[in-house]
Amino acid sequence: MITTEVTVDELAALMKKAAGITVDPLELAQSFDAPFGTLGLDSLGLLGIVGELENRYSRPLPPDAERCKTPREFLDLVNDTLKAGA
Repeated sequence: MITTEVTVDELAALMKKAAGITVDPLELAQSFDAPFGTLGLDSLGLLGIVGELENRYSRPLPPDAERCKTPREFLDLVNDTLKAGA
C-alpha cells in the first residue's frame, strides 16, 4: 500500500522547487502554525506548490488550497484530500 501523504520534508522541497524558497524542514516543522508569509511564501508560490502536487498525484486539490494560511492548514487539507481519494 502506498501512503499518500505529503510530509513536512516534501513541503520544504516543494517550496524550493515551486517557489524558489529554501526552508529547512526542521524550521518548517517549528513554524507549522506560522503564516506562510513569515516563511517568505506568497499566494503565487503556494499556487505553484498546489500545481506540483496536482501533477504528482494526478488529481485536483480543493480551490481553497491556495488560500491556506499556515503549513499545518495546508498539509491537513492536502492530506485529507489525498486520503479521501486514495
